[in-house]
Amino acid sequence: MAKAILVLSALCSILAFANFAQSHEVFKVEGTVYCDTCRVQFQTKISENIEGAKVQLTCRDMETEKVTYTTEALTDKDGKYTIEATGNHEKEICDVGVIHSPREDCKEPAIGFENSRVVCSNNVGMHNPTRYANPLFFMKKESLPGCKDVLDELGLFPLEF
Repeated sequence: MAKAILVLSALCSILAFANFAQSHEVFKVEGTVYCDTCRVQFQTKISENIEGAKVQLTCRDMETEKVTYTTEALTDKDGKYTIEATGNHEKEICDVGVIHSPREDCKEPAIGFENSRVVCSNNVGMHNPTRYANPLFFMKKESLPGCKDVLDELGLFPLEF
């Protein structure tokens, strides 16, 4: 009888811990930040990764639009970042956005492309805790000289440079 009570007690502890762990979900949001060297608002073969760019994950309540969660990260030498988001944000809209570029020659944000939407909830049919954001970028003040050739190669012409 004592063995049965001990086994039952252990089982209850495991189930309680599993419920606690599930309520404290952790998501990894991964993405990249690059320099749009051609000012075309998409990545080309001469785009450059930005090391040390600051990005921020912000979640807002769907109804009130009040910020409920925020955290930041920096990109590595390859322009990649990983942000850990804790908690279930099922009733929130979460976006990753660029905050700062350390490059003086590539600091201009692209209006309308500053953010990428990500889902930070398990209740949407995704079972992997890693979420992938669309690439984010800053633009150079002027296009590089090689941009015309790159865009011609892609069949995108005539563009003025």
